[in-house]
Amino acid sequence: MKKNLQTTFSTRQKMLEPDFEIYYYEDTSQNFHYANVNPHTHNYYEFYIFLEGHISMDIEGVSHPLVPGDILIIPPNTKHYAKLLDNSIPYRRFVFWISQDYCNKLFNISSDYVYLIQRVLTTKQYLYHYDIIGFNTLQSKIFRLIEETHANRFGKQTKVQLCLKDLVFHFNRSIYEMEQKNKKYEENALYENILLYIEDHIDEDLTLDHLSEIFFVSKYHISHVFKANLGISVHQFITKKRLRLCKDAISFHTNLTEICILYGFKDYTSFFRAFKKEFGMSPKEFKELSVKTKEKQG
Repeated sequence: MKKNLQTTFSTRQKMLEPDFEIYYYEDTSQNFHYANVNPHTHNYYEFYIFLEGHISMDIEGVSHPLVPGDILIIPPNTKHYAKLLDNSIPYRRFVFWISQDYCNKLFNISSDYVYLIQRVLTTKQYLYHYDIIGFNTLQSKIFRLIEETHANRFGKQTKVQLCLKDLVFHFNRSIYEMEQKNKKYEENALYENILLYIEDHIDEDLTLDHLSEIFFVSKYHISHVFKANLGISVHQFITKKRLRLCKDAISFHTNLTEICILYGFKDYTSFFRAFKKEFGMSPKEFKELSVKTKEKQG
C-alpha cells in the first residue's frame, strides 16, 4: 500500500505545523518498540485511522480493542495511548492531527465541518467503524491529501487545502450518515416491537407512560416513531385497533359492554363515542345491521 508515502514513526506528540499534520505509519516486528508511546494528551484533535495489527487503544482509562476500519477521534486534553498486544502482523495506521485554531476557521465557514468533533465532545464516543466500502473511500481521500503534501506541483497549497477540507468534510458526512442509518434501524426495531406488544396486550394498560417503562425509551421518542411510520399517534393507533376488534366481535356477542371492556375500553361511554366517530354508527346500530345482513344471507 503506497510504501513511498509511509512516514518514519516519531514519538513526538507536538504539532509543528499550524493547521494539520498527517502520517502513514507501518511498524513490523523489527521496529515495534518504536511504536510504544506512554499515556499522553495534546492540545489538538487526533484522528486515528486503524488499518492493521493487534492493538488496543486506551482512552481515559477505557480500553478499545481495534479492528481494521475503526477510527478514533481524540479531543485535546484527553489521555490516551496505544497498547501493542503482539507483533505477529504489521501495525499500520494513519494519524491525522488538526489544530484547534484550524477547526475554528472551518467552523466559521460552516458548522458541517465540526459536527463530528462536537459530537465526540458531547457524547464521549471516541470510536467509530467503517464498512469495507466506506473505508476504501476514506483511504483514497487520505492518500490524496498525503500525496499532495509530498508533491511539488503548481498550486500545491491550494490543492492541499482543497483535499484537507474534503477529508474533514468526508469524516463528518460519512459518520453522520452512518449514525442516521443506525438510528433508523433502531427506530424500526422499536416500532415493530411495540406493535407486537400492543397486539399481545390490547386489553391492558397501553398508555404512553406504560410503553415508555416497558421499552426504556421516552414517551416522546415513541410518539415520534409512530408518527413517522403511520402518520397517527400511538393513542389513535391503539384506539383504531381496539375498535376493529370490537367490530369483529359484535356479531358473535350479545353484550356490548362486555366487548368494550374485553378489548381495553374503560367504559361503554368512551367506547360508544369512539365507535360512532370511527364507523358512523353506534355499536347497537352496527349489531342490528349485522343481524339483518346474516338473516338475508342465511
